[in-house]
Amino acid sequence: MKQFPNKIWNIIFRILCLGGMMAGGVSFVWGRSVLPDTLDTGPVHRIDMDLRPAYVFPTHGFFCGNNAKGKSVNTQLAAHFRYSFQFSPASRLRQLYPYAYQGVGVAYNTFPQTSEMGNPVAVYVFQGSRIARFSSRLSLDYEWNFGASFGWKKYNRETNPYNDVVGSAINAYISAGFFLNWQLSPKWNLTAGIDFVHYSNGNTNYPNSGVNTVGARIGLSHTLGQEAGMQHVSEHWEKLSGRQRFCYDFVVYGSTRKRGIMWDEEHGELIPGSFGVAGFNFNPMYIVNKYFRTGISLDAQYDESANLREFRVEGTSGENIKFYRPPFREQIAVGVSLRAELNMPIFSVNVGIGHNLFFTGEDTRGFYQILALKTFLTRHVFLHVGYQLNNFKNPNNLMLGIGYRFGR
Repeated sequence: MKQFPNKIWNIIFRILCLGGMMAGGVSFVWGRSVLPDTLDTGPVHRIDMDLRPAYVFPTHGFFCGNNAKGKSVNTQLAAHFRYSFQFSPASRLRQLYPYAYQGVGVAYNTFPQTSEMGNPVAVYVFQGSRIARFSSRLSLDYEWNFGASFGWKKYNRETNPYNDVVGSAINAYISAGFFLNWQLSPKWNLTAGIDFVHYSNGNTNYPNSGVNTVGARIGLSHTLGQEAGMQHVSEHWEKLSGRQRFCYDFVVYGSTRKRGIMWDEEHGELIPGSFGVAGFNFNPMYIVNKYFRTGISLDAQYDESANLREFRVEGTSGENIKFYRPPFREQIAVGVSLRAELNMPIFSVNVGIGHNLFFTGEDTRGFYQILALKTFLTRHVFLHVGYQLNNFKNPNNLMLGIGYRFGR
């Protein structure tokens, strides 16, 4: 196979690092050692393709046959083409995370009800690594995908009335997979496993029931160029103690959201327009090892749509419904969450379960859950893309922001 010039690979590599690695490469500090320049030492490139047939969970009447054709929507097929890289075997990041890889992919999705759902195309970043090794050629790996899917046919009262599941032409795409990785030859690998997928617009538009699938994945990957053998490096983790084992993340974020109100058990109403959301997290974490961190987080959020029910202007309804602005104390909530984080090169995945401690009104009462992806632009600055649920089931809002990590 003819290889692309190194200049092109370096451009792709820089894009994937999202500006975090400048023209000369950036030095990452781990313990007391400085990482070699990952561009100068040459990353290892890979391309792969896979197919993912899936079962669609019947979470809504539309999937059970309440659609234009009167047939169940229970299957989906996706074809993926991806590029990924591993850091050079000579770099310290590769020696600390020898099996980690990351990249960008594109996927074409098709459903039986194309006329009502469309054939969305997903563009995403992904990262994976090894979980366990069974032999010199066979391992169990994991991978996550995160991006956006375009081309959905959304709900329309006149032209697409049955599809009251998808309310946006663009939806988030999130997946997690576990698979066997079999090395056929030094440059070819065959993968096969299971994949879980969720599509959602993050409550930025209604309807937002979400599309959830589970299915198989089978793929073939090809490594480009030659790869040198691994070198042993002392990782120094066992020497960390006291303050060295703590880091502190501070995040500010914002987004918009749609809001619906249930006036009673049978009658509800979608409020026209969008509402603003803003907040911050302060998250001290204990460094368990190079992969995992855990801790607590102080979370504060202002939601312009919270607790509107009691402030409706009497006599207004439908498209002309109006509300008095609630007091600030009724639209802000402060809580504490338990956090766990998977820490890898460039990306960290953070999950949390919390409970609001200071709040007023029913809309901010109870538990909340957070899933967030942190993309590091430098050693300390990162982009934050998160999603919050309420009481383990109700979609709340997106959390789009920027953060700073104090410490390691």
